[in-house]
Amino acid sequence: MKRILAPILALFLFPSIAFGDSVNADDLVKRKGLYYKEFTDHPFTGKTTGPYENLSYKDGRKHGPFVYYYSNKKVNYKGTYKDGKEDGPSVSYHDNGQLEYKGTYQDGVAVGSWVFYHDNGQLRSEVTFKDHKREGPFVRYHKNGQLETKGNYKNGAKDGPWVRYRENGQLEYIGPYKDGKKDGPWVSYDQKGKAFDVGIYKCGKKVSDSVSPSILKR
Repeated sequence: MKRILAPILALFLFPSIAFGDSVNADDLVKRKGLYYKEFTDHPFTGKTTGPYENLSYKDGRKHGPFVYYYSNKKVNYKGTYKDGKEDGPSVSYHDNGQLEYKGTYQDGVAVGSWVFYHDNGQLRSEVTFKDHKREGPFVRYHKNGQLETKGNYKNGAKDGPWVRYRENGQLEYIGPYKDGKKDGPWVSYDQKGKAFDVGIYKCGKKVSDSVSPSILKR
């Protein structure tokens, strides 16, 4: 009977043994990638509390759902850690409460579709991640809703036709990339709509100062 009661009694007398401590985030120190309660030699298991964060640790690593807050107590960022790495849906908010972005992590790496917003609620950009690298079509908008940039990524690098517009809808530049470098006919326009920096690029280097007239008319 004593053998049965002993561990049960220990749970009541020393609840931190079973459920971990609850400490202020400032009470933790990081050593060699693991978190410890200050002045201890055992990796921390438990929760941190305070005005700016609420998260759990397991064996010195962030583990489980977490929330970070702004100084105005509104949610800044929330998601889930698994063995110290973000894993699962992730969402962030501007300090006015508007959604800033949402996406998914897998073993600490951004994956799948991510969406970003301006603090006025206007869509800012849409992008897809593969192995933490941008992949596929990319689009970004100005705060007023005007298209800013449109292009494509391949293995994390700009690839294919790209175009960019100013906030007033005026064309700023147009041209193709290959492996992240300008490659092909390029034209940039000043704020008055006049073409400048016109030429042909190869592997990021300008090789000619002329381009097809049809490009200048876009």
